[in-house]
Amino acid sequence: MARNATQRRPRGKETTPDRPSGLRLWLRRRRALVRPALQLGLLFAVIGGAVMGVLALDPAGRVQSLVAGTAGFGHSAGLTVRSVTLEGRQHAPLEELRRALGVQRGDPILAFSPQAARERLEAIAWVASAHVERHLPGEILVRITERQPYAIWQHGGIVEVIDRAGRPISERIEEFGLLPWVVGGGANLHAERIVELLRAEPALRDRTEVLVRVGNRRWNLKLRNGTEIRLPEGLEEAALRKLREQQAAIGLLDRPVAVIDLRLPDKMTVQVGAPPTQQPDPNAIQRARSVRG
Repeated sequence: MARNATQRRPRGKETTPDRPSGLRLWLRRRRALVRPALQLGLLFAVIGGAVMGVLALDPAGRVQSLVAGTAGFGHSAGLTVRSVTLEGRQHAPLEELRRALGVQRGDPILAFSPQAARERLEAIAWVASAHVERHLPGEILVRITERQPYAIWQHGGIVEVIDRAGRPISERIEEFGLLPWVVGGGANLHAERIVELLRAEPALRDRTEVLVRVGNRRWNLKLRNGTEIRLPEGLEEAALRKLREQQAAIGLLDRPVAVIDLRLPDKMTVQVGAPPTQQPDPNAIQRARSVRG
C-alpha cells in the first residue's frame, strides 16, 4: 500500500518544458543576420588592408591606375557623359565656363570630379558661387550664381566692369553703358556709397557723366555739360542736399559754370575756367555713350 501511494501522481499537475525568455527568443530570431554581417565586415577589412598595402608600396601610381581603371570600367559599361545642364548664366562667357568644367559628351562620367569643377568655375571672375552635381548614368548639372555688374571703373588706362564690392569682373563694357562710371585709383572700393547717394538725387544723377576719386580721399562729379562738382571728404550727403536746394531755388545745375566747390561745409563757391583734375578715357566713354543712347 505504501508503494502504491508513492507511485500516485497528483491530478492536474503534469510537468511541461521550461518556456524560453524574451531575450533568448530575440537572439534566436537575429542569429541568421549575425553571420552575413560578420562576413561583410571581414570583406571590408580585407579590402581596407589591400588599399593600405597599395598606398604603402606606391602612393601615387597604383592609386591613379586604380582610379583610371574604375573610370575605364564605367566607360565600357556605358557610364559616359550624355548631357551637361547649365543654370544661372547671364553674362559669364560660355566658352570660359566650358573650359572650367573640363568635360564633354562621351567622356567617362566616373572620371569627372564635381568638386574640382566647382573650384575651377569659382575661379572665373563672373562666378560668385557654383554647385556641380553628377547623376549616373550620364548627367551633369551645373548651377552658378553670377556677380552683378554695378559700375564701370577706369584706372591706369584700364576700363572694367565691377560688382558692388568693387571686384573687377569684365573688361567688356559695351553692354553695360548705363552703369555709373567711376575714375581713379581706389574708386572701385568706395564707389558703392557715392553711387547710392546719387541714386537718391535723381536730378543730379541724370546729369552726372563720371565720378572721379581724388587722392583716394574724396569725390568730384563731372556733369554732362562739363561742370565739375567738388565734394567734401566724408560729408557727401550733406553737400548733395545743399546742391539739390540750390538747384530747386535758382537752377544752378543748368547754368554755364565750370566748378561748384562744396568742400567747405558752410560755404559754396562757383568758379569759371578751372579744368577738372582728371578726365575719363574719351574713347571708352564714347563706347558707353553709344549704348546709353
